[in-house]
Amino acid sequence: MLRIAKEALTFDDVLLVPAHSTVLPNTADLSTQLTKTIRLNIPMLSAAMDTVTEARLAIALAQEGGIGFIHKNMSIERQAEEVRRVKKHESGIVSDPQTVLPTTTLHEVKALTERNGFAGYPVVTEENELVGIITGRDVRFVTDLNQPVSVYMTPKERLVTVREGETRDVVLAKMHEKRVEKALVVDSSFHLRGMITVKDFQKAERKPNACKDEHGRLRVGAAVGAGAGNEERVDALVAAGVDVLLIDSSHGHSEGVLQRIRDTRAKYPDLQIIGGNVATGAGARALADAGCSAVKVGIGPGSICTTRIVTGVGVPQITAVSDAVEALEGTGIPVIADGGIRFSGDIAKAIAAGAAAVMVGSMLAGTEESPG
Repeated sequence: MLRIAKEALTFDDVLLVPAHSTVLPNTADLSTQLTKTIRLNIPMLSAAMDTVTEARLAIALAQEGGIGFIHKNMSIERQAEEVRRVKKHESGIVSDPQTVLPTTTLHEVKALTERNGFAGYPVVTEENELVGIITGRDVRFVTDLNQPVSVYMTPKERLVTVREGETRDVVLAKMHEKRVEKALVVDSSFHLRGMITVKDFQKAERKPNACKDEHGRLRVGAAVGAGAGNEERVDALVAAGVDVLLIDSSHGHSEGVLQRIRDTRAKYPDLQIIGGNVATGAGARALADAGCSAVKVGIGPGSICTTRIVTGVGVPQITAVSDAVEALEGTGIPVIADGGIRFSGDIAKAIAAGAAAVMVGSMLAGTEESPG
């Protein structure tokens, strides 16, 4: 016998009632908690889709205060590399800069530059002692790329170096005095400890609302599946420095997904984990009990999602979000509304329904930064 569970609402079914406000638009605070330990300056996440989020879009979104999730439709090595690209893009002090040996050829340096997108590499010995730096300016007019970097590098006597813990003002003063764009961080034995670039300082000044970790690096997330064999992918992403892991499935309230979350939480107790997708309060509570740091809600509302069409399953998104928020009340675990966001007003409606943030796909798929 057919049983109607209850009436449910989606974005087009509701409007927000206006009321008196004392907040000026330019003083509005859009910051929100993605998880208990990760705060966003705007409540927007980019979808982990192969037409939406790779490193370039994740960088652009993090610079504006949101966070991007690198999709999983690629090799483990490439996904980890995409995460590393975001983490190294605007890092203040690069704690583990890419280095080369004095015997490295200029041809190899050129290949590194094409792969990484930057041209400055500290030159170190096998014992990590700094001996120089090679930059694009050093080799701009060199035609014989088979020569070692030791021939053209700037030697350590002419480098600008700073000790660990130097303040930003001191570092900038030294760089300005020597008219250089890079300063190398060394210890008392002249072993390399990091690198600072003036471009990173400039980027930080231009994007004051950027979403960054405690080391000044842009934040980034990455998606993994719930099936067997994803352990290696999780390990690689954690090693690459991912800030938050998304364990993604079209039906998050299933034992396979829940077990994957439990196993990942057991191995990485401090890792921030988002689980999804669910569309009911019971599903949200199950993900929280399994160890999720945040819960993603939405089955079928996305513009290209076929779950509702193929399976006949789903819950209208406003009601799904509201039910999940109610089920998680008192836990401190945020809810993310994923899918169905077509207009900016839908973001406001999702937040009014209780979501801490929204995940968007189609709104970003046509941007220059998306892989398209």
